[in-house]
Amino acid sequence: MPSPEERRKQHRHKHKQRVLRGIPDELWNDFAAAVPADSDRSAVVRHFIEWYLQRPGAELPTRAKTKPDDETT
Repeated sequence: MPSPEERRKQHRHKHKQRVLRGIPDELWNDFAAAVPADSDRSAVVRHFIEWYLQRPGAELPTRAKTKPDDETT
């Protein structure tokens, strides 16, 4: 049987948890709906941050398709 410390290590996250504050629920919900079902929202945010920081090889994530009534002029 694993010790209590071994059990804690098994359940720790690989990376420190980050929290994005100040994002309205409506914006986050729209983002969650726009990310393809087979994708990972964290990965999309991470790719954006890498692109924003101009990391070598980083590319801007592909945008979600917009509905015709959402197009900007």
